[in-house]
Amino acid sequence: MSAPLILITGATSGFGEATARRFAAEGWRVIITGRRKERLDALQRELEGLHGTMDRHDRVHCLHFDVRDHDAVVHALAALPKEWQEIDVLVNNAGLAAGLDPIQDGRLDDWERMLDTNVKGLLYVSRAVIPGMIARGRGHIINIGSTAGKEVYPKGNVYCASKHAVDALSKGMRQDLLPHGIKVTQICPGLAETEFSVVRFHGDEQKAKAPYQGLTPLKGEDIANLAWFAATLPAHVCVNDLVVTPTAQASSMVVHRQA
Repeated sequence: MSAPLILITGATSGFGEATARRFAAEGWRVIITGRRKERLDALQRELEGLHGTMDRHDRVHCLHFDVRDHDAVVHALAALPKEWQEIDVLVNNAGLAAGLDPIQDGRLDDWERMLDTNVKGLLYVSRAVIPGMIARGRGHIINIGSTAGKEVYPKGNVYCASKHAVDALSKGMRQDLLPHGIKVTQICPGLAETEFSVVRFHGDEQKAKAPYQGLTPLKGEDIANLAWFAATLPAHVCVNDLVVTPTAQASSMVVHRQA
């Protein structure tokens, strides 16, 4: 019997990269996807190095596409070799925040980028993977949401709206897929230090460090551990929703920072 198979979107950094490392280290076969081919190739080499030379190329498979491109998503997943088609776990991780402006000053490009990636990209990949799970009568979808999908904060407007959509979609998926034995889990991180803030502030690394000052933020490995926990529970147990924050953060607006 072959090792279980996980597909992770946005695997070139942050939560996705850490999740790929965690599952590969545990012996799972891993499909990693992302926009940045050089990073995908480097991660593939790293993960293949965890295994012996006999089976290393049977452990990691790369798919280079942007989740915003529906045709690219459909083509890439339809073209998977037969041995890579039976996906046990899908982690919808690809997502981002762009900008931190009041709604009246928001940039249209930022809005479209967030909605196309965080909402439509999640839908495109899920729609391509779910039929196979239904046919097999099993599977698990893990959506990476955010505490921004639970409450709104000033200047978070469209990003919060996109993550509220992920929250609603996760609940809707859980209900629609219930008769088919497919689990759906949402993991909602609070303050986590990845590339998230660098992207949000359009590459301004000084601004990107500010949200994490005076506290110990979450890191990619923390979310990877939660994904592993949820994915390896007994078949009759499903974690529906996980909200996780640093110890110093009680909510989006309540954070204790050391001087």
